[in-house]
Amino acid sequence: MAVKPKHIAVLTSGGDAPGMNAAIRSVVRSCSHFNIKCSGVYRGYQGLIEGDIRTLDARSVNNIINKGGTKLKSARSLDFHEKEGRAKASENLKNLDIDALIVIGGDGSFTGGMIFEREHKIPVIGIPGTIDNDIFGTSHTIGYDTALNTVVEAIDKIRDTAISHNRLFFVEVMGRDAGHIALNVGIGAGAEEILIPEENLGLNRLLESLRRSKKSGKSSSIVVVAEGDKIGKNVFELAQHIEQNLPDYEVRVSVLGHIQRGGTPSCFDRVLASRMGLKAVESLIDGVSAHMVGIQNGEMILTPLNKAIKGKSEIKRELIRVSDIMTL
Repeated sequence: MAVKPKHIAVLTSGGDAPGMNAAIRSVVRSCSHFNIKCSGVYRGYQGLIEGDIRTLDARSVNNIINKGGTKLKSARSLDFHEKEGRAKASENLKNLDIDALIVIGGDGSFTGGMIFEREHKIPVIGIPGTIDNDIFGTSHTIGYDTALNTVVEAIDKIRDTAISHNRLFFVEVMGRDAGHIALNVGIGAGAEEILIPEENLGLNRLLESLRRSKKSGKSSSIVVVAEGDKIGKNVFELAQHIEQNLPDYEVRVSVLGHIQRGGTPSCFDRVLASRMGLKAVESLIDGVSAHMVGIQNGEMILTPLNKAIKGKSEIKRELIRVSDIMTL
């Protein structure tokens, strides 16, 4: 029979994502509901090593569900990569009688949690928080939906300028290894072309597509580029190549950068984070460890951390087909 944890710690690690605060709130209030003590670890794994751990109760998480970023802060920790650092983190948890850990973050954070669980036998559950939506075992990660809305709004504003000046804009969005953001916002914002790491469009095809757009009467165009796209070394080199080969276009580049991470989380992300936080606490109560909470077909599921880390989130081929047809 599973032994119910008496004291759960929660931390956020890696890049921040809108909805992380909602997940923290859910973990804390779920612990309160089940009469489990809860503590927050500040500054991720580095705070775990340095003992920056404070008790949280239901009132500690008032009025954060609508806030972007993370109340617990986040930091990269090279020390946690070392066995000695993880041993110090384990010692800090044991000194506070903390017997379980919830990690909100991406695959790098989950890798650290999995190793920590294996070495020190402390139950760990992961909650996926990353705007890239690039984690296997869930159709949506916390922050992804908000990022999509943020980027679409930005592109809508850029298009106003593109139309006014008859310009071609290359808009770079986040997505080093996955094109989920670029593909979805490209369709949603009516982009003329979408460049993603999973599909090598090639320079010749891109040039031909832009020529067709010009001939069809389009006086301005938007090309959405995932930062991991492999056509050029970077979006600026790509824009320069297009300008040299299509002199009729006045080309501009807009790199949206970290604006995509911030902002008020959408209703979808708030609800998702609330569901995931509760599921994480209930999983620890049920004796589950080394798993990640996810959502598939609207239902909460669990995926082993090693599969979540090693697996690859797949681009929906249907969306690529939709994109190809819509760009006519």
